[in-house]
Amino acid sequence: MEPGLVQLGLLGAALAASALLLIAFVAFITAKKMPNIYRHEEEKFFLNKGGKKEVLPSINDPPTKQLSVVVPSYNEEKRLPLMMEEALEYLEKRQKQNPAFTYEVIVVDDGSKDETSKVAQKYSQKYGSDKVRVITLVENRGKGGAVKMGVFSSRGKEILMADADGATKFADIEKVEAGLRNLRPWPNQMAIACGSRAHLEKDSIAQRSYFRTLLMYGFHFLVWFLCVKEIRDTQCGFKLFTREAASRTFSALHIERWAFDVELLYIAQCLKIPIAEVAVNWTEIEGSKLVPFWSWLQMGKDLLFIRLRYLTGAWKLDETRKQN
Repeated sequence: MEPGLVQLGLLGAALAASALLLIAFVAFITAKKMPNIYRHEEEKFFLNKGGKKEVLPSINDPPTKQLSVVVPSYNEEKRLPLMMEEALEYLEKRQKQNPAFTYEVIVVDDGSKDETSKVAQKYSQKYGSDKVRVITLVENRGKGGAVKMGVFSSRGKEILMADADGATKFADIEKVEAGLRNLRPWPNQMAIACGSRAHLEKDSIAQRSYFRTLLMYGFHFLVWFLCVKEIRDTQCGFKLFTREAASRTFSALHIERWAFDVELLYIAQCLKIPIAEVAVNWTEIEGSKLVPFWSWLQMGKDLLFIRLRYLTGAWKLDETRKQN
């Protein structure tokens, strides 16, 4: 090899190493050391059927329901009803078949600018605030932040995260429940089952542009390379947690926007919490909040920063606090 090419190669490697060190330094000094679990005073209450305020419970309280369903919602007044109708029809039917089965649905309005809270509150009026509760956040936190607030206010032995668009058939909860059971015995009562669309990837590629397909593969590679190697679809919004696993992982969560799922599963991997990936039915629903290029770019940055911040010690899993 020509000496000039060798020198050029060495220079390129040195520049790449310097750039990585610079990025790592920026990731370290800009990191918020502790997870954000702040709750505004108005976010500590829900409205009961009579319209009066009641204090929300805490994830640290003993569970009093079999299942909590947390539904993060941002400007979802149009898509939320279809999801709620399907979910509540299923849950009510299941409870009639088995009176020992108890549930709650927690709709977390993530600072919406539309009538999301009012739409959700109608279901609380219809089914009662013991079954349907609405938490209205003072400001938009991001999907991860909304889910976290719902989890911290839940009463279930198991906690399901479900998207407001109803893209996943709600009855598929039985599949993720089976996935969770198959992980037994659960170490420290912790386990997670993730709904997955990976089996639908070939069909979805046929309907996407080459550019979106390239972005998708790039994102999947970054997830695998930097953070989570065991789960093919980290972004499906249908995940079931034991109460202990939800408390431990969400208490350590820093990312509150689109890449929060990846950090959540990264935390679970680090804590050696068993994770199942379960194929579910999924239909793309119009009205997605994702802006393809910019959202993927933001998530790519978040993935790199997740890895670097844990690697450099800016974020540590022992730096967690109990949510009151």
